[in-house]
Amino acid sequence: MVWHVVLLTPRADLRADERRHFVDAFQRAVTSIPSVRGVRFGRRVTHGAGYERNAPPAGAFLAIIEFDDRAGLAAYLAHPAHDELGMAFGESLAAALVYDFDMLAEQSEALGAAL
Repeated sequence: MVWHVVLLTPRADLRADERRHFVDAFQRAVTSIPSVRGVRFGRRVTHGAGYERNAPPAGAFLAIIEFDDRAGLAAYLAHPAHDELGMAFGESLAAALVYDFDMLAEQSEALGAAL
């Protein structure tokens, strides 16, 4: 399984219609591209932990898009619905970080084997 992980922060001056356009483009991409296997979305939580002071400003929200394999990710990235999302992404966000991960296992023991 491959996870496409996106940390994102919308522009402070993002209008409601621009926000709707971004959300609609995201929805179209993750529902119309056949290789998408799952989607998770969340809002950042802060609670006073020390690591929060050094966090980059790109993480107000998190999106994780799941694929069976790298070919599925490649198909997603090449799809016209992703092109539309990419344009809305650039227009709507103040900051973002995007990473792709091969998921090794669901158990914490995988960390020792991976490192």
